Amino acid sequence: MQSILRQNIAGLQKRLAENADERECRALRALLASAERDLALVNAELCGVSDGALQPVLGPLTRGHQDVSQFQRDFERSSLSYIVLDPRPGLHIVDINDAYAKSTMTVRSKIAGQAVFDVFPDNPKDPSADGVSKVYGSLQTAAQSGVAQYMPLQRYDVRNPDKQFVTRYWRTQITPLFDGEGCLSYLLCHAEDVTEKLIAR
Repeated sequence: MQSILRQNIAGLQKRLAENADERECRALRALLASAERDLALVNAELCGVSDGALQPVLGPLTRGHQDVSQFQRDFERSSLSYIVLDPRPGLHIVDINDAYAKSTMTVRSKIAGQAVFDVFPDNPKDPSADGVSKVYGSLQTAAQSGVAQYMPLQRYDVRNPDKQFVTRYWRTQITPLFDGEGCLSYLLCHAEDVTEKLIAR
């Protein structure tokens, strides 16, 4: 499945580069976005984001250890929005803080433990939506390089309590978190909602 999707993506990219007709290019871009989204979802489910060089530890955030306890307190009290992800296959949500719940119109207790792209899918009414594929790529780069990633401005619509998609723009930082032995444990994501600033500008 992954190899077929990669072949489709390569073929669409080639056709897009060779095509001068704007109408056809729009259709090709929509098909390309869909194929890239499908590949990101398959990879997230089957592989997570670790390439094996940095093996994630098992289990949720461990309470009791002084460093982890301090992190947990800072995480929960922060006015900035944060989500913690498990980098293993499935990319499940470990936890979110209240600021993240507010900015994404979600309920902390309901989404913890779910696969991140099940909770935050691309807007199906936007054929060019690329939030899933772009975020997955940045998560993968952060996990495999061990270096924090700063994503450029990204449109990634979220669902309101009525399950209707609402337009949102974000600036996101993804930071890999390591255990005492230097193994990847989690991915900490700070997502700043800049929609109002963008509209005001």
